[in-house]
Amino acid sequence: MGEHLLLIDGELREATDGATYVNIGPTTGESIGVAPDGRAADVDAALVAARRAFDASTWSTDVSLRVRCLRQLGAALAEHAAELTDITVAEVGAPRSACATVQVQAPLAYVDFYADLAESYAWSTDLGLADTMGGPAHRWVEREAAGVVAAISPWNVPNQINLAKVIPSLAAGCTVVLKPAPETPWTGLFLGRLVQEHTDMPPGVFNVVTSADKAIGEHLTTDPRVDLISFTGSTATGRRVMEAASDHLTRVFLELGGKSAAVVLDDVDDFALAAATAAFGTATVAGQGCALVTRLVLPRNRYDEGVEAITEMMSVVAVGDPDDPGTMMGPLISPTQWQRVDGYVQRAVTAGARLMCGGGRPADRPDGNFFDLTLLADVTNDMEIAQDEVFGPVLVAIAHDGDDDAVAIANGSPYGLSGAVFSGDEQRAIDVARRIRTGTMSINGGVWYGADVPFGGYKQSGIGREMGVAGFEEYLETKSFARPASR
Repeated sequence: MGEHLLLIDGELREATDGATYVNIGPTTGESIGVAPDGRAADVDAALVAARRAFDASTWSTDVSLRVRCLRQLGAALAEHAAELTDITVAEVGAPRSACATVQVQAPLAYVDFYADLAESYAWSTDLGLADTMGGPAHRWVEREAAGVVAAISPWNVPNQINLAKVIPSLAAGCTVVLKPAPETPWTGLFLGRLVQEHTDMPPGVFNVVTSADKAIGEHLTTDPRVDLISFTGSTATGRRVMEAASDHLTRVFLELGGKSAAVVLDDVDDFALAAATAAFGTATVAGQGCALVTRLVLPRNRYDEGVEAITEMMSVVAVGDPDDPGTMMGPLISPTQWQRVDGYVQRAVTAGARLMCGGGRPADRPDGNFFDLTLLADVTNDMEIAQDEVFGPVLVAIAHDGDDDAVAIANGSPYGLSGAVFSGDEQRAIDVARRIRTGTMSINGGVWYGADVPFGGYKQSGIGREMGVAGFEEYLETKSFARPASR
């Protein structure tokens, strides 16, 4: 299993000097193979190719070529989805049940969505005639590709984020250098191989460079040949990306951290739906999702009832081998991440939180990076566990004293990525949701996720939007024209 070749300038090739690094599987903590360890020379070659392909080929102007190549890629992804699933289970630790949704199958819909969008998009908009200081003029606006894109993706849902960056940027006419996370190289390399083997994409349009060296990402963010940086990761790293980009005023898209709140109002019939949403949503990616709801804001007069319902729901989540069809939650990505999550839980208990379930390694999983689904009660919104993004399967229950207090708690965070509201009165839920400063909201369990839905955050959760038409337009420039009107 595995992918062992970079894609640079239309060629599948080894990293410089044949360098590789070990790809560690999170289920066992042992090697599952190797990946190419790209060097600065490989990034330079990829940037030279991407720059040339944008500046000298017809890719940026030939919409029909782009649409044809995207449809070829979509067909190849569908044909090879089983292989991509195997890779994702192995290097992400994602359960096969999650690969049937957000980890593999759901993101494949992006390809057709953006091929259709590129085909139907209004690339030129007529503004009509106007009297100007230079006389009557006919004006219009055109949209064109932004240029060379450096796409830097994380390890938690690599297929989802790789495709959310690569497909709209290619559809817009950009050329791309994709740098997958060191922990999940094969998913990105597999995408590169499909492009090279199954599409008519010109050399240099799409390039993939993997590396264990974090300096490779920094190289991409500081290079003047890059016109736009699309980064998903932690807020701390996002700040560094933004700072690096400022040297050349390079455009940035940043999708960063989250500490989203699920607000339960006091008129819910019961807590089953909210509990299921929190428990099963967290289990899908072992809590390693920036948009997951990790703060449960419960009415104080029904707090114990809510905590009991959520604890009971969490107890039915099967944690185990991601290859087992019955598994709902797999391991964390690495021992480092396991220690991080454990540290947050232990400090929360010391600070006064009450551990309701979980809180450590499952008794039957001595190996790998497994961590039980965890609920902490008696948490206040000023605690570290309620403010920091833990990025693990840890939910906290916070009491509120009415709608205004619930909104204040939800907004009392440096983040604003996602959230949810549950109420017996749908309009009341919508009214509360509109007061919460966050990029996506679920009302009574409604699922916002889809290729056509813009995703991104307020405040320190990032800049810009991914997916939907807004995500496509992140990769476009706007150019205005005028010519003398015919007399």
